[in-house]
Amino acid sequence: MWTADGWNDYEIIDCSGGEKLERWGKYILVRPDPQVIWDTEKKAPQWKKRNAHYHRSPKGGGEWEFFSLPEQWSIHYKDLTFQLKPFSFKHTGLFPEQAANWDWFGEKIRQAGRPIKVLNLFAYTGGATLAAARAGASVTHVDASRGMVTWARENAKSSGLENAPIRWIIDDCVKFAEREIRRGSHYDAIIMDPPSYGRGPKGEIWKIEDAIFPFIRVCENLLSANPLFFLINSYTTGLAPSVLTYMLGTAVQQKLGGVVRSDEIGLPVTASGLVLPCGASGRWEADC
Repeated sequence: MWTADGWNDYEIIDCSGGEKLERWGKYILVRPDPQVIWDTEKKAPQWKKRNAHYHRSPKGGGEWEFFSLPEQWSIHYKDLTFQLKPFSFKHTGLFPEQAANWDWFGEKIRQAGRPIKVLNLFAYTGGATLAAARAGASVTHVDASRGMVTWARENAKSSGLENAPIRWIIDDCVKFAEREIRRGSHYDAIIMDPPSYGRGPKGEIWKIEDAIFPFIRVCENLLSANPLFFLINSYTTGLAPSVLTYMLGTAVQQKLGGVVRSDEIGLPVTASGLVLPCGASGRWEADC
């Protein structure tokens, strides 16, 4: 498992009974997590000192219960700063387990010894965008949500990257990629973090099991003549690491060579000393 163990401002204190107890900076949140199927004793005192608690509804969705939490606050990961705010379906605006990937591709960009162009698709609030830009890459950040792109730009400003070579695009990721192919654009690295399910601007349905492999095939055509890496993240149960390996192996490795590695990503749990799985990532990288 690839573990995001470099955090100081984030921590999973404990997890039990379908919930995780987290520290985001100085604030304590309790949020549901479908991976937490065990029911161990909740010994940590922070369970009773939470600043906010997201309660899942048996009918789907849920709602926040606030005790003493500001509308917005910030946390840091190394030299990046992220603005957080609780919103729909338990989210805060950041997936801290992705730091395992930020460190991996940041090092690859820094060691490349040449300018690197990165395409970040389904880019959300810009964690990967900022990590790539901080490492020295020029980045095209694409997300269909205007609100998410605005939030990502706020994070860039907070991180001192408002003048970094980042192109901010509000667009459907599939349509943008297809237009980039027609324009003859190419990128040295591609990052994608696709949703399990979604709708396009004209009602198009995105279902990851049906759409992801054709989209990888499309994006493979955007790689430059000297590509560096291709990263796919998945939070969908059916897309196990071995599935990501197979897709990248057939769509990218068979044509370009290189190496494919996939694994779960996770976050350490302080109370148990174990690691909570948080999804999976597939990484193709060129031969050194």
